[in-house]
Order: sequence, then C-alpha cells, then structure tokens
Amino acid sequence: MDIETDRMVLRRFGPADVDELVALHNDPAVMRYLGRCDETPEHVRDEVLPYFRSLDERGDGFGYRAAIGRDGGAFLGWFLFRAPRRDPQPGVIEVGYRLHRAAWGRGLATEGARALLDRGFSELPIHTVVADTMTIHTGSRRVLEKIGMRHVRSTHPHYDDPVPGTEHGDVEYAITRDEWLAARRER
Repeated sequence: MDIETDRMVLRRFGPADVDELVALHNDPAVMRYLGRCDETPEHVRDEVLPYFRSLDERGDGFGYRAAIGRDGGAFLGWFLFRAPRRDPQPGVIEVGYRLHRAAWGRGLATEGARALLDRGFSELPIHTVVADTMTIHTGSRRVLEKIGMRHVRSTHPHYDDPVPGTEHGDVEYAITRDEWLAARRER
C-alpha cells in the first residue's frame, strides 16, 4: 500500500527504479556515513531490488518504499520500515531513510519517517520503533528526535570497512507506542 504525505508518495519499488537507486547509492555525500559508493546497475537489479521487493511481497505492511515527490514525480530516495538487522525481536521495527542531496534540508526525512511511525503504530502489531546512526551524523539524529524518538544508548560496533567517524560509535534511538500516543495528543 502506498503512503501519501503532504509532499511525497511512498510506494513500492519496481524494475524502473534501478537507475535511480544506482545514482543515489553512488553519491559520495549520501553515502558519507554509510560506506561504499560502487553500486552497479546489475547488483541493484539482481540483488537490491529483489530484496526490497521480497519484504513487500510478504504483505505485512513492512519493507522499503521509494519516495516520489508529489510536485512532479521526482525520485527523492527511499524509506524503510522493517525488522532490525541487529537483534530482531517481535513487535520491534526499524525506521530508516536515504535521500538525494536535493531533498536534504527540506524536512522530507522527518515527514516520511513520521508517516511510517503513524501508520505503523496505528495499523500494525508493533510496540517499539528503533533506529540507529553514526554518533557524528547530526542531521539524521535531528530527524529521529523530531519524530519523537529518544536516545537509548551509544555503541561501538566493529566494522570490517569503517568510514571516517566510525571511531565515535553509533547511537540507537527508540520510541514506544505509548510515547507515540502521548506525543500525538500534544500535536
């Protein structure tokens, strides 16, 4: 199911999205806190898109969504709402996002992530949403705080191919259904 916000449609990925994903994943500024910038069209077509689509095919409301601008249909990036890769637990879902530089600083990450939280807590059987980012990634941390998530802990995971700033560690954020409900009443 598509999710509509004021400025975006979050929709399922399709085969026509290969070039957009390659461009997004090969932008050094976008990947600054994530690592490698050597995505090939073949890898996206044969590995990335099938993985993204496999989560959608389960039909449970979780997965990856392409973010498309409502004012002209531009591909803005993507959002995720899935079981965490680290320490998956029943009722716990991870939120994440990756947007083109042209979409930065416009509140789109906050808008999309908030829409996922709202849909998740109002329609899906979850009790907690989590996220993580690098400690030094202040832009992403601000988004998480704007959507009501709170800092839970800092970690120092081992990375085989660390990026600059890894030495400062990662931060984990979370919000529970009760915290989300309380924040909604205040809006």
